[in-house]
Amino acid sequence: MKAGTLYIVATPIGNLKDITYRAVETLKKVDLIVCEDTRTSKKLLNNYEIVTPVWSFYRNIHKGGAIKPVPKLKSILEKLQTGKEVALITDAGTPGISDPGNQLVEIAIKNEITVVPIPGSSALISLASISGIDLSQFIFLGFPPHKKGRETFFKEVLALKYPVIYYESPHRLIKNLELLKRLQSTKNIILGRELTKMFEEIVRGTVEEILIYFNNFQNKVKGEIVIIIY
Repeated sequence: MKAGTLYIVATPIGNLKDITYRAVETLKKVDLIVCEDTRTSKKLLNNYEIVTPVWSFYRNIHKGGAIKPVPKLKSILEKLQTGKEVALITDAGTPGISDPGNQLVEIAIKNEITVVPIPGSSALISLASISGIDLSQFIFLGFPPHKKGRETFFKEVLALKYPVIYYESPHRLIKNLELLKRLQSTKNIILGRELTKMFEEIVRGTVEEILIYFNNFQNKVKGEIVIIIY
């Protein structure tokens, strides 16, 4: 029996119109869609009248930070091995970047399953594209550690000669900026918040200027955040 195909499908990071024709066609034709949160993904799927069955597929993390195997990996692999076509999507953006998608791709490759990328939105690339700085070389570091190793992480970031792009939680943004200031950073920042959404915001300045800006923010900081530090 011929094995199926695993499609890695990028979905919008905010604006539902930012999806490709090919992505919609793929999500409609496959036998199964696996996603992080079915409630979040259903909003997109319902908008495009996609009725393909959906399974949740998320990362489990121990208290100590160790990552457990993702539930349903074996079941998804069995689907692929029996000829079914499966699409992987994330809550927003391109799967496999700071989410458990890489574990599914890894096990598919080991079992000689064809993996096909369906490219599209990415918060990382979206902010990079409007940075206005030389990003012919840069380093992407995902999410910083929440607690242990956080200061070491940012010391290493500040020591790098290339621009660094990373994601940050709105709940930790102020502490992030305060830490950078305490480390006496003279670096500049480009910060993207709620990219492609109604309240999209791009803020540029020094670490201290960005900290002052958000300390004076009228409302609680919300939304997904991408930061370029250079």
